[in-house]
Amino acid sequence: MKVLIASTPAAGHLNPLLAIARMVKARGDHVTITTGSSLKEAVVTARADFVPLRGNADYDSARVDELWPERVNMPPGPAKSLYDFENSFVDTMLPQAETLRAIIEEYEPDIIIADDFFFGTTVLYLDRSKPCPPIVICGVTVLLADRPDRAPPMLGLHPARDDAERSEYAAIAVQAAAEFLEPLKEGFDKKLASLGLPPLPSSALNSRHLLADSYLQPTARAFEYDFGPLPDHVRFVGPLPPPLTHGLPRPPWWGDLDGGRRIVLVTQGTIANTDFSELLEPTLAALAGRDDVLVVGTTGNRPLSNMRRPIPANARLAEFIDFGELMPRLDLLVTNGGYGTVSQALKAGVPIVAAGRTEDKAEVGARVGWSGVGIEIPSQRPTVEELREAIDRVLSEPSYRQRAGEIAEQMRAIDTEAEILGILDGLTASVPRNKPPMSNSSDQR
Repeated sequence: MKVLIASTPAAGHLNPLLAIARMVKARGDHVTITTGSSLKEAVVTARADFVPLRGNADYDSARVDELWPERVNMPPGPAKSLYDFENSFVDTMLPQAETLRAIIEEYEPDIIIADDFFFGTTVLYLDRSKPCPPIVICGVTVLLADRPDRAPPMLGLHPARDDAERSEYAAIAVQAAAEFLEPLKEGFDKKLASLGLPPLPSSALNSRHLLADSYLQPTARAFEYDFGPLPDHVRFVGPLPPPLTHGLPRPPWWGDLDGGRRIVLVTQGTIANTDFSELLEPTLAALAGRDDVLVVGTTGNRPLSNMRRPIPANARLAEFIDFGELMPRLDLLVTNGGYGTVSQALKAGVPIVAAGRTEDKAEVGARVGWSGVGIEIPSQRPTVEELREAIDRVLSEPSYRQRAGEIAEQMRAIDTEAEILGILDGLTASVPRNKPPMSNSSDQR
């Protein structure tokens, strides 16, 4: 099989797709990956063919504050979310689609796998005049489907408990539609109209799972809201394996993990990690002086010299750590809400404290609190006191670890690799090898 993988140029989007790439390559399939040039090394290391995205789609997500400096002083909220979506996804949709079309014409892939924010696939969905293989979308965050309680996405609202909350959500939804959802859809629809294509059939976020030939949600159902009936092609496939470290040496302090102390990991991920005063530094301060806790901090490949506060004696830092090796040893994860990191923690049965409001992080944090696996602090800058109280509570109350363990059991019950490979094979079984179908019937989309 020839597999084309398309990723938004962000490590958090590419890493789950690299896990799938390893699965298909292990059985002899050929993989071509298109993403940003800044991630070429990761693709080459995975022994896949690399094709850079075209035009302004080829940006570096680690430099978004330099590329779009207006966002730096924008507070979390609908305005900032719209700004980020317009720059990262709306304006890059057409060059993404051009890249995909060129690869399809030259390599004739049997299937396309893309992350759920790679909107270049939307052009292929809606343009029935050109050949297109089946398209599989892999979620890299929570499922952003329309909810029965009509709560708008991206705001971190828990499922409504009664009619009063449903009425409150309805009012919030009107404002969210005006400030975010409607302008976002209008932006995409204008790009599509420039190609003579119809508008999106639903909101931009909801369209991602609706249009896909198959949609992979990499978690267990217990960590996701009840959206009511979902299309059959939406599949919960369990968490994907963490990124490979490719021989990265352990940090020199690794032996300190065997000292009998409880281990707390704090991380701001790989995108919202330019300002460590948001979470990393206050977490270290919240636990400073505790002899019973060892705090491990990662900077998401940012230089350790970016730390502006003294490092407490019970803290150990590294730019990058193999989470696959570290997670089973943890007593607690403190995170700003990176979906991949949260998924790895839950796979290991680790309870969580989540505090973050940018990108998708309010939604991830909301599910941490709602599911009972930890505590959500609904703030981009939690105080030392808030963090200390939440951490003490999660470490002292066994219900959080118990609930995390229950979700871990559900995750372990899923054979993720078999599920994904079975879905890919099912989609390509009726398609002539290396000859994409001219179109797909509307009931498949």
